[in-house]
Amino acid sequence: MKLPFRVSLWPLYVTAPALLQGGKASEVHGVKWIEMAKLPDLEAEKAILLKHVADQAAETASYLGADVLDSRVIAALGAVRREAFLPEQLKIRAYDNRPQPIGHGQTISQPYIVAAMSHLLQIPEEAKVLEIGTGCGYQSAVLAEFAAEVVSVERISKLAFAARDRLASQGYVNVSIHEGDGWQGWPEEAPYDGIIVTAAAPRLPQPLVAQLKPGGRLVIPIGGRLAGQKLMVFEKALDGSLVESCGLPVAFVPLVEG
Repeated sequence: MKLPFRVSLWPLYVTAPALLQGGKASEVHGVKWIEMAKLPDLEAEKAILLKHVADQAAETASYLGADVLDSRVIAALGAVRREAFLPEQLKIRAYDNRPQPIGHGQTISQPYIVAAMSHLLQIPEEAKVLEIGTGCGYQSAVLAEFAAEVVSVERISKLAFAARDRLASQGYVNVSIHEGDGWQGWPEEAPYDGIIVTAAAPRLPQPLVAQLKPGGRLVIPIGGRLAGQKLMVFEKALDGSLVESCGLPVAFVPLVEG
């Protein structure tokens, strides 16, 4: 859910390599920047990305449980301006179907992975979702397009501050970002209809299980540091037991405990 306006981040400014594409130099606070004379057609690139994501979803249907993604997820991916969540020098790569660095040893996830994880949540209408690992706020924005409320936890203060700024600039009013230990979740606003974790845990964090509503799903990468990880779905039955599924091979930064 967003306000009926967005703060524009255009025009884009990038560093000297833009001269090769016909940019025009300017100086801001003593630093030379290049204002692009001609930017890529980002909307066209987004359309190509959505096709790639749909194709990749079909190829991994055995993991996702469907060969077509939830229509709400596709609509959300189309609505969110990924370039608004990237550092200036990477905005022109916004619709590459790959992760990108965002600083502090963290990344913005590959769009296909964002779509897959959002799809696997299978949240109901008017859902409240807990996100562990805000990062730049892109996954938060995608979820906010079709969830009633997104509660996000980020342990790195600078990332949390910047993500709040970006989400506000894009008009998102249904996302709250908290600084804290993601392993512990955010019990103050539990229970949640769905929980999504954007970092890999060596084992399933029990505090997150406790904060999940019966009938809800917890989507989380499980495994070692950047190797042997699998994206897992844990669905909580009415009696509190868990049914696990998925197993898609992935590579995430580690979820830090404590």
